[in-house]
Amino acid sequence: MVEGAEVPTAAPSTTQAIHMVAGIDVEPTLTIDAAMPGALEQLDLQWHERAWPVLAGPGSGTFLILPPGGGGAAVGWVPVRDIAPPGLPSRVAAATGTPEFVALSADGTRLCAVTEEEYEYWIIVRSLG
Repeated sequence: MVEGAEVPTAAPSTTQAIHMVAGIDVEPTLTIDAAMPGALEQLDLQWHERAWPVLAGPGSGTFLILPPGGGGAAVGWVPVRDIAPPGLPSRVAAATGTPEFVALSADGTRLCAVTEEEYEYWIIVRSLG
């Protein structure tokens, strides 16, 4: 659900955020073998347990997301609220063909992402403060 929240001035640019999750020195918080049975379900579960509390925090569950798929960086941060957690990575994959996305806490202090590397899904959680 698209929300009407403002993007904080401290938020990284879309290019900066992408480099924070796609740079050569990026270390995942958690990896999941993409070839194992139920990998997307495990990704959903681990996202909800590891990243969701950091991203949404207490309160409304509003956060910022770069629209997944081509051209998201050009659109910029979009304030949203996930009204059907858990399962965000699977829903992104159903719409785009990959579970990859980059999200930012509403206050701009925590960056969370899912990336698809050769044979793994990575969950990345970074504090920006």
